[in-house]
Amino acid sequence: MQPSHRHLIALGLARSLLAGSQQPHSLQARAAHALGHSPQWLPGLLSQVFPVSEATWARITADELALRLEQATVWADAFRSADPPEIRAWILRPSRMTQPPLGLHQLLLPALPHSQALADWLGLSLDTLDWFTYCSARRRLAPLHAQHYAFSLQPKRSGGGRLIEAPRQRLKAAQTQVLKGLLNAVPVHEACHGFVAGRSVTSHAQQHTQQAVVLHFDLKNFFNSITAAQVAAVFRTLGYPPGVASQLAALCTVSTPAPVIDRMREDGWLDWHQAKCLRYPHLAQGAPSSPMLANLCAFRLDLRLDGLAWTLGARYSRYADDLVISGPPSLSAASSRIAARVGQIALDEGYTVNHRKTRLATQASAQMVCGVVVNQHANMKRAEFDRLRAVLHQCSWQGPHAQNREGHVDFRAHLRGRVDWATQLNPAKARRLHALWEQIDWGVA
Repeated sequence: MQPSHRHLIALGLARSLLAGSQQPHSLQARAAHALGHSPQWLPGLLSQVFPVSEATWARITADELALRLEQATVWADAFRSADPPEIRAWILRPSRMTQPPLGLHQLLLPALPHSQALADWLGLSLDTLDWFTYCSARRRLAPLHAQHYAFSLQPKRSGGGRLIEAPRQRLKAAQTQVLKGLLNAVPVHEACHGFVAGRSVTSHAQQHTQQAVVLHFDLKNFFNSITAAQVAAVFRTLGYPPGVASQLAALCTVSTPAPVIDRMREDGWLDWHQAKCLRYPHLAQGAPSSPMLANLCAFRLDLRLDGLAWTLGARYSRYADDLVISGPPSLSAASSRIAARVGQIALDEGYTVNHRKTRLATQASAQMVCGVVVNQHANMKRAEFDRLRAVLHQCSWQGPHAQNREGHVDFRAHLRGRVDWATQLNPAKARRLHALWEQIDWGVA
């Protein structure tokens, strides 16, 4: 008998065993029904595999139990007996929620034990849900106008381009429901500051003020490198059954169509690895659910890097793909070893560090975190402050429209945002900017 066929038999028996309680008589009865009778080797097999802890029983999958069966010595002996295992009937347990791990068990998450419950919660028909979660590998072959996403290419200031994969209206509404009704209730690691209520670039930078050494690392293709399997694992951890977890993951990921990838490669915006990441289901940069899912998928990354920083007497924080470790002068001499260790941890967790962007800064130079100076306290760069003050002065003197050289659609909102950003970082210095702002006549043509 082929090993693959033996595995299917083990899987069928595992599904039958999981369809009820772990009581010995119940296990024996369900196994006998699945096999069509009760062979002599069955009690010995069950005694080798069971009992398991209640926590394991609540969370174990059919695949995991099938592996346990295959590893039992009685299982191998059974195939050499005169009465080898054969599945005569399939017994399936109803899809159900499981208990999240300790620390997440008190979260008020929506109960979604099966596909119909998920569709009802999203306000969709079951057919529409299937349409959104249809095999991503096949969906990417559809014409661009039939895709669930709109694709646009945005040049980067540093060169190359960024692919924005924005969900169309109905899918975006479903992803927003997943974000607001489910993901926002799940806590992220304390070191995570991106896309989290009450945290920001400013709070990320403030973690690293007045430090002797600041080490900065950057992750390549942060969103695109997070796979649908990682996203499904997050939903599984929250207690959702495998089928529902897979549908939620499919709802929140995308496979980039070949014409889009080809265009980006022709323009020199993609290397082979980046194209591979886009080809398979991944988090879309442009979907409302992606930032929080990225944070949750990166929990182990944050946990391990935070532990690394602790062993070094340092501190760690992350804003999206921006990783920072800061601490005592000893970090400077050990920077190469730290960079190697950070790179290895990132690889272990499915990410890649862009070592060309790794930077070390001491108090003798400007220490920057996401564009914020952190030498003494979080502050705006002097040159940036001076440029903003000059623009505001010219706006008040010559009128604002002549200063909109970059063609911002809402220049007033853009400029106000920059003033508010300066206020967050240095309220005292920003008073001068507010005074100039008040002198601008926005009615000047």
